Amino acid sequence: MRHRKSGKKLGRPTAHRFSMLRSMAGFLIEHGRIETTVTRAKALRSFVEPLITFGKVGDLSARRLVLRRLPNKKVVNLLFDEVAPKFKERPGGYTRIVKTGYRKGDQADMAIIELVKE
Repeated sequence: MRHRKSGKKLGRPTAHRFSMLRSMAGFLIEHGRIETTVTRAKALRSFVEPLITFGKVGDLSARRLVLRRLPNKKVVNLLFDEVAPKFKERPGGYTRIVKTGYRKGDQADMAIIELVKE
């Protein structure tokens, strides 16, 4: 039974899954939007939104907590200096998932996940 188990396994071992989410979160913070499958986009949303919330706090402790989950210092500096201040007044919901159709090769449901601009 899956009682009290959260998150999707995405068909990967744990280390590979976390590595994939870290790199996708870095690309999302750097570029503002990426295209991926709907399931990966939903998993990425639950991974990256707490990081943006820590970025809004902006103190040293929050920066260290984010560095624990995103080991790329360049991306963390970008998150704290440019991305998080844009969402200072927003209480949550920093990302948007837009479904774009099906991938040609395997008919996987595709989506664009992007940072909300307001």
